[in-house]
Amino acid sequence: MITQIKRWIEKKTPDTEKAAALTQALNVNAYIAAMLVQRGIQTFDEAKSFFRPSLSELHDPFLMRDMDKAVARIMQAIAANERILIYGDYDVDGTTSVAVFYGFLQKYYTNIEYYIPDRYKEGYGVSKAGIEHARDTKAALIISLDCGIRSVEMVALAASYGIDFIICDHHNPGEVLPKAAAILDPKQPACPYPYKELSGCGVGFKLLQALCARAGYSSDLLFEQMDLLAVSICSDIVPITGENRIFTYYGIRKLNESPRPGIQAIIDVAGLKKNIDVNTIVFTIGPRINAAGRIDHAFAAVELLLATNKTEAANFAENINDHNLVRKEFDETITGEAIEMIRSSMYADTACSTVLYKEDWHKGVIGIVASRCIEQYHRPTIILTQSNGKVAGSARSVPDYDLYEAIDKCSDLLIQFGGHKYAAGLTMEEKNIEAFRMKFEEVVSSTIRKEQLIPMISIDLELPLNQIDTKFLNIVKQMGPFGPQNMQPIFVSRNVFDDGTGRILKDKHLKLNIRQQDSVTYPAIGWQMHAFYDRIKNKEPFDICYSLEENEFNGKKTIQLLVRDIQFISDRKN
Repeated sequence: MITQIKRWIEKKTPDTEKAAALTQALNVNAYIAAMLVQRGIQTFDEAKSFFRPSLSELHDPFLMRDMDKAVARIMQAIAANERILIYGDYDVDGTTSVAVFYGFLQKYYTNIEYYIPDRYKEGYGVSKAGIEHARDTKAALIISLDCGIRSVEMVALAASYGIDFIICDHHNPGEVLPKAAAILDPKQPACPYPYKELSGCGVGFKLLQALCARAGYSSDLLFEQMDLLAVSICSDIVPITGENRIFTYYGIRKLNESPRPGIQAIIDVAGLKKNIDVNTIVFTIGPRINAAGRIDHAFAAVELLLATNKTEAANFAENINDHNLVRKEFDETITGEAIEMIRSSMYADTACSTVLYKEDWHKGVIGIVASRCIEQYHRPTIILTQSNGKVAGSARSVPDYDLYEAIDKCSDLLIQFGGHKYAAGLTMEEKNIEAFRMKFEEVVSSTIRKEQLIPMISIDLELPLNQIDTKFLNIVKQMGPFGPQNMQPIFVSRNVFDDGTGRILKDKHLKLNIRQQDSVTYPAIGWQMHAFYDRIKNKEPFDICYSLEENEFNGKKTIQLLVRDIQFISDRKN
């Protein structure tokens, strides 16, 4: 059964003169050149930089506001043998941040410790318990990673204990900034740093890069940490452009060529057989790292990532994999309950938003559940549950809708909130749930466009099937790593048909062999698309949108179309 009709949005046709010039300069297929121009690549040098990212193109870390102050304070702490506490969030970005920062700095300085808050007892961000731990262990400096930009009260509490703060964050700041020794966040006002989309781990990495320059530490040892930096970028769904593209390119290379024991242990326990790419990180490696903090405590994730012994790493990975299996069970059960609550609601078909609450839902998976609900009911979604006497929630958005701004307009009903355009966390009193639900729906319904409530497929180009060959696919693959703002190309081919050998796999998947006029036949797979089969079997011509992939079976590699959607010619509106 097809749950949702999708709208196909074709990108603007690129400038034909620029595309033609690039075709000649690069000696590539005209369709490849057109895609590059669409992505802002217009010259040979820009194409070289895109296809061959270089570490030499990384920005000077001292361009970031307060970087001088941050480096000076760390060097002061080291010179005085002050205790430094590395404080990170409990998600993948936070735990990789801590593993990178602690793992590198401990090679040069031993009076350091790391701290991850308990998701359930302390919640997101810098906690009172964390500050008190720093006080009790006589820390003089806290370096927060992937959090802290809104921790005005906690930074003030630390100051009252004589503890300085360096904040490394990438989230949107509030109107009032914490009074820290240094704040590193490219999104803070008046920060001249040219790239604004670093992950939390990326901001911490830039601080270490600056420290290497001033203290004489090895940049080569630092760049060995780019495997975890790539994991943070992919898992946190930040744009894979600019510096993030460079980090991800080299990080994924290291993940494939010489993975650290902790990552190798995850690869082994997950049974991964293919090369690691962005999707592997997002759907296999990242969730296992995340599972530690979702089900138990994220300390386990940092221990795994820092492990140097293969046996020790394997034991950590087994434990985390068990947590991931539990997480999956919670995910499936709670998602089922949430979908049923939406279906049974009188507003199921008319609401522009979803706000659901159940006191015993597991806090560790409500963000995942919100995303699952959007897959079936395409609208901004907030899932709420009980947490430490309050109601905590995770929010997720649909493309191009600013969820953070909508929540901000309801902030009078909240204790706190934080996040960005597409994902946020929030806390409120239980008595405010219904008022918040009504106000959030009012805000969303008055600001969201109707088309944003329909799932969208962004199509790069209309492509004749006869243009697809091994060379074409190889160049497309080199356009990766793919992610936000550099997504995997999606093509549309029109008036195609199955050659008569199409079939249904496992009662739900569509397996076709597609032709278009004089083209060769291309194998195609459409997951969960069996509902199209009867019309295709009856020889109805259709349009297909798809991405390209290389399928390997019995040692033989073939080009396969990964079907994203199908529209029948007879259904076109005149």
